[in-house]
Amino acid sequence: MHVSATSAHREMPAPPVWDDAVLRRYGSDAEPSPCYPPPHAFRDGFGEQDLQAALTRSNADHRPLSLYVHLPFCRKLCFYCNRVTVASKVSRHADPYISRLDREMVLARRHLDTRREVTQLYWGGGTPTFLSLDQMSDLIDRLDARFGLSGSRDRDYAIEIDPREADVFTLRHLQALGFNRLSLGVQDLDPRVQRAVNRVQPRILTEALIDEADRLGFRSLNLDLIAGLPCQTRDSFAATLEQVIAMAPPRLRVIDYVHQPAHYATQRHIQAAELPSTEEKLAILHTTVAQLSAAGYVHLGLDQFARPDDCLAVAQRQGMLARDLQGYRCHPTGDLLGLGVSAISCIDDVYAQNPLELAAYEAALDASHLPVARGLRLTFDDRVRRHATERLLCDMALDLDALGERFGLEDVSHYFATPLHRLEAAERDGLLERHGNRLTVTPLGRLRVDLLARAFDAYRPAPAPPTSAPGD
Repeated sequence: MHVSATSAHREMPAPPVWDDAVLRRYGSDAEPSPCYPPPHAFRDGFGEQDLQAALTRSNADHRPLSLYVHLPFCRKLCFYCNRVTVASKVSRHADPYISRLDREMVLARRHLDTRREVTQLYWGGGTPTFLSLDQMSDLIDRLDARFGLSGSRDRDYAIEIDPREADVFTLRHLQALGFNRLSLGVQDLDPRVQRAVNRVQPRILTEALIDEADRLGFRSLNLDLIAGLPCQTRDSFAATLEQVIAMAPPRLRVIDYVHQPAHYATQRHIQAAELPSTEEKLAILHTTVAQLSAAGYVHLGLDQFARPDDCLAVAQRQGMLARDLQGYRCHPTGDLLGLGVSAISCIDDVYAQNPLELAAYEAALDASHLPVARGLRLTFDDRVRRHATERLLCDMALDLDALGERFGLEDVSHYFATPLHRLEAAERDGLLERHGNRLTVTPLGRLRVDLLARAFDAYRPAPAPPTSAPGD
């Protein structure tokens, strides 16, 4: 792939100079927000008419359309889960849900110019591969009938896969339906850890799918791992990483498990005493970065690693990496319409979220209403801060002068006086460098870039500047 001259100076990030004391002080017990403003800022008073107006406004800009479909079904609940899920052992139980998804499509398309190309499609869950092959075909047919799916080679159509729920025939069927990117949930390959989180998944299942995906020519494949699960140690996770590296996936996400049993009922099955200590989690993180770097993976930031020739790594080197509600992307997503229970839409200048409860989602659609539970229309300040946050998370750098020019800010340093003050401690601790109005995240800072980005969040206070612990 060609790398432009303007990006030639962008070098691969060096491995971080490890500092346990700094990383411990900048630890977080919260998950990175999927968007800015964060979902907790969404208002209950935002409703169906607000989304309808945003859909209508979005047509004028002729931006490409992205679709996210949330499929909440799982045959067996994993104890670490923090998503909206529905436990069922029978695929036909999803039929009424698919019908309601179709109803939601019909209601939304009334306000959309359906000539807009659907460049990106993502099925998440839950377990999308809970659906039978016929149900998958039915859902794709409905999406195509309502919106017109793309046949372009440049499309980005992805689906999350549970290797326990898929085989080589599933992959062939998905390819025939137009999917060209896969994300496989692995979490951990240690049998003891798998039993502790109620997800027993033999390695051979994952290997077989990776081999078949490569043979079929899927554009890219991502594996999801989770660090910090019960019974994990630095040595056990190193063994998992060694096996995963041997499978050679183009992308890896190593998600930091956040234990919040008060919020997620399934997590109450996890014994807190079996969770790794803070020190052990840092050792697991250190092992992860060291092993993946030695294997040639690039740490893009947050939980994402990729091969240097993967389009994510190339896009970051070219300053073109984007981020949306589903994570890092090689290209901007345009307008994103979320379908299904709990799904979030980002249309024009609004966010809109569907109900978190399945009954409320079903009731709205049965009454022929778009199922909007809450949302937010962005202010000018929201749009400025969203751009700053995205560029910091994608580029690991932020040019405040360029941002000021983009948004017509006369004194960008004054505008961002509070965020810059919040970042002073991170600069002293080596997570960030500042040269005039340019901020650059260090290799160590990439491990905590979500906390650096939070400095720009006007909806919640940034973490208090950490103080050195005795002996640091």
